[in-house]
Amino acid sequence: MTDVTVIPASPTLMDEPIMDITVVGAGPTGLFAAFYAGLRGASVQVIDSLEEVGGQCSAMYPEKYIYDVIGYPMVLAKDFVAACLDQALRSNPTLHLREQVQTLEPLADGTFILHTTKGQRRSRTVIIAAGVGAFEPTRLGAAGVPELEGRGIHYFAKHIEEFRDKNVVIVGGGDSAVDWALTLEPLARTVNLIHRSKFRAHETTVADLEASTVTLHYPGYEVVEVRSGPGGRISGLTFRHLEGHTQDLDVDELICAIGFKADPGPIKTWNLELQRNQVIVDKVTLQTNIPGVFAAGDIASYPAKFKLIANGAGEAVTAVNHAVQHIDPSARLDAGHSTTIMEKREKAAAI
Repeated sequence: MTDVTVIPASPTLMDEPIMDITVVGAGPTGLFAAFYAGLRGASVQVIDSLEEVGGQCSAMYPEKYIYDVIGYPMVLAKDFVAACLDQALRSNPTLHLREQVQTLEPLADGTFILHTTKGQRRSRTVIIAAGVGAFEPTRLGAAGVPELEGRGIHYFAKHIEEFRDKNVVIVGGGDSAVDWALTLEPLARTVNLIHRSKFRAHETTVADLEASTVTLHYPGYEVVEVRSGPGGRISGLTFRHLEGHTQDLDVDELICAIGFKADPGPIKTWNLELQRNQVIVDKVTLQTNIPGVFAAGDIASYPAKFKLIANGAGEAVTAVNHAVQHIDPSARLDAGHSTTIMEKREKAAAI
């Protein structure tokens, strides 16, 4: 276990409001944790460094369809985030956006101080739902790319109307690349997808892609050069097969979906046990090596972990329930279904 430094409480902090649960991260998992914390009767605040809620869904692909959430066969990421926010607000959480938690300090009384870029927050428990942390796209290593970034070369394609009636090329073979190809197929003039190896996306979406009108160049193809045209924007590219032959394409917009580098940022300094930039948690309770600090969603690591939004929702419930019991050991771990919780609350309010 990593040693944890306990900081004595400072008298100047005693005037700060103390929340039952602080959620670090306002992505779908963090928002659902906030909602469920409210169902459990806990006071909750959510802190996120971004200027809007939604995490990667808002920052990277608000107008791309996502498929791995309960209740939606397919839903635009921005619409899903809006529903998550509406749900979270029913619990009346305090939202602190454009605010980064820099240090986490356990106090002798079992509570925590969260030092942020805007001051100090206090909490009885903490749930880290920071996703992958800060993310930086993997740059395409082809001649001419640095000069044309922002001039038709995209790493985060946020507005699909930019691609209407355009010649679009997508580089990559993961879920993002395949999803973008399927999303843009109905509105772009042409869509070409270039990939070096086998697809890593879900099997059903790969099948949809192969049945679509998207022109596929895989496996064994890579972009070697991009070129500019009038106005200094991208106008074409050359790609080649690993065996040597090359081909040219006209390009109006190029989406590079070849992954990104994640960095948990200040979380690395919180004396948490980490593995590959993820926080190690107990698989049953989702508690970290620091009592009272839990993690859920992509940031949490345990054996046989699946990084899906649907799993993040379940982990949020687990983390909240154990946080509530950490605060009050006499509290029930399983409060029952939401209808049962609300019925009890309504009866209590009527007395």
